[in-house]
Amino acid sequence: MRPRIKLGYADFWGGFSCEANYFSRLLAPYYDVELGDAPDFLLYSCFGKSFRRHRGVRIYYTGENTRPNFRQCDFAFTFDHIDRPEHYRLPLYAHYADPQSLVKGQIDAQRVLAAKTRFCNFVYSNPRCKTRNKFFHKLSKYKRVDAGGRLFNNIGGAVNNKIQFLQHYKFTIAFENDSYPGYTTEKLVEPMLAQSLPVYWGNPLVDLDFNPRSFVNFFDYGSLDDLVDRIVDIDRNDDLYCDYLRQPWYHGDEVNRYVRPENVIRQFARIFSQPVAPAAASRQSIFPWPIRRRPRRSAA
Repeated sequence: MRPRIKLGYADFWGGFSCEANYFSRLLAPYYDVELGDAPDFLLYSCFGKSFRRHRGVRIYYTGENTRPNFRQCDFAFTFDHIDRPEHYRLPLYAHYADPQSLVKGQIDAQRVLAAKTRFCNFVYSNPRCKTRNKFFHKLSKYKRVDAGGRLFNNIGGAVNNKIQFLQHYKFTIAFENDSYPGYTTEKLVEPMLAQSLPVYWGNPLVDLDFNPRSFVNFFDYGSLDDLVDRIVDIDRNDDLYCDYLRQPWYHGDEVNRYVRPENVIRQFARIFSQPVAPAAASRQSIFPWPIRRRPRRSAA
C-alpha cells in the first residue's frame, strides 16, 4: 500500500496544473497524493507570496534564475549546484520531456539531414537578452534565420507547435535568457527533441547536463563571431553536420543523474520521511544563505 501524502502547490507559473504536472506524475507510482488547502507539504515557486501563509513543510522549486532562500523554505529543488542535503538540483528541462526520450540510440544521420529543408530558426518573445538578439542579427547576415516567435518575427506570425516547427531546420538558436552556472532550461531540450542541431549559449557548465559534442556550444568558441564562423563551417560540410547528429545527447547515452527519476524520488522520500515541522519562516533561522561551490566534472 502506498503511503498517503498531503501535498499542496502555490505560486507557480500561469497555466500550471496542480493535478497534472511533472511532480504529480513522478510521485503517483509511489505515493497516494492528497491535494488540499491545508497540506503537510507545500511545493511552491517564485511567482507569488502566498506560500508565506503555509505553516507546514515548505519545498521551494524554481526553473528561473533565482536562488533558494533557506530562511523561508525547508527544502529546495533548483538548477543551482548547491552542496547541502536540503537541496536537489532539478533543472527546468525535466518538466518538458520524459528524460528517457533524449536517449538517442543509433540514428540515420543522412536521413535526418535530408529532411532539413530550412537553415536556422529563432523562436523567442522575450527581447531582454542582448546577447541572443545580437547573435540573431549576426547569423542573419550569412543566411536568413526564420524568427517564429513574437520577437523579430519574419514568417507572418508566431508558430503554434514549436517542436513541429523546429523539425524542418538544420539549426536552432537555443540561447537562454541569462548566462549562469547550472541554468539549463527547455531551450536546449526542444531542438534535441526535434533533431535540430542546437546552437547554445547560457549555462557555462552545460557539459554536466549534456554531451557538448552533440550541439554547438558557445563556450567552446568564446565569441559570437567565432560561433557564427563555426555554424557556417558546419552548414557547408554535410559530413561534419552528420558527425554532430550521431553524438548522443547525454554522456554515454544515459539519462543524467539530475533528472533520473529514481534519484528525484529518493530526495522526496527523504523529505517525506522527516517529521512534519513548522515552515522555515516560522522558526528562528538556522541555515545561512547557500554557498555556491563549483561542481565536480562528472555527469554520469
